[in-house]
Amino acid sequence: MSSMAREILAFILTTSGWVLVSSTLPTDYWKVSSIDGTVITTATFWSNLWKTCVTDSTGVSNCKDFPSMLALDGYIQVCRGLMIAAVCLGFFGSIFALIGMKCTKIGGLDQTKARIVSFAGVNFVCLGLCSLTACSLYAHRITSEFFDPMFVAQKYELGAALFIGWAGSTLCILGGALFCLSLSEGMSSSSSPYPPDRRAFVNSGVSAMSRAAPQSQSSHARRPPPEYTSPSQHFDKNAYV
Repeated sequence: MSSMAREILAFILTTSGWVLVSSTLPTDYWKVSSIDGTVITTATFWSNLWKTCVTDSTGVSNCKDFPSMLALDGYIQVCRGLMIAAVCLGFFGSIFALIGMKCTKIGGLDQTKARIVSFAGVNFVCLGLCSLTACSLYAHRITSEFFDPMFVAQKYELGAALFIGWAGSTLCILGGALFCLSLSEGMSSSSSPYPPDRRAFVNSGVSAMSRAAPQSQSSHARRPPPEYTSPSQHFDKNAYV
């Protein structure tokens, strides 16, 4: 796979992952629970990072925002901060990726573009780690309460937002790792003092000179030595008079 095709694939993966991670913030179902009746579900409880709601059997929802940020549980505050940081990292990573990709005309030389796109890859890897940590922390709290026999309050299960966040985190980490591979190619090309087009011209000239040198040596080797005659053959006796 060429470097340009790899960067395009990485950009598709990271952008898709960033969109998935960003969509988890307004998603309602981070955790969900239901109370079943004899025939139908009588009520569904669900909650996310911003509010908690209940939906009855008629489809009417009643929601309540969390009253105070300082009064929240610690894990919710941590998840909020990590998810917001992940969205910001994805925004800056997308900008750096567009500047550093080889298929774009901005960013300078190939060595500079390789550094920029590698920095974008680091941003996307950090995005994936932040989102993965937030979703895993939230899921750990849900599962620990669910399997705790001493916990008597309402027990919840994993919501759809957690699975979307895990999928987006995986895509961002894979795409960011592909972006980081461009740094090694940029460093290998920077070892030459010439730019790529000048380097190709110099290499072609050197190869042409190397092919011409043996031919010139062989022509000199096959040239017969000059014939020398004795001076006495060119002068007769009248030359001394």
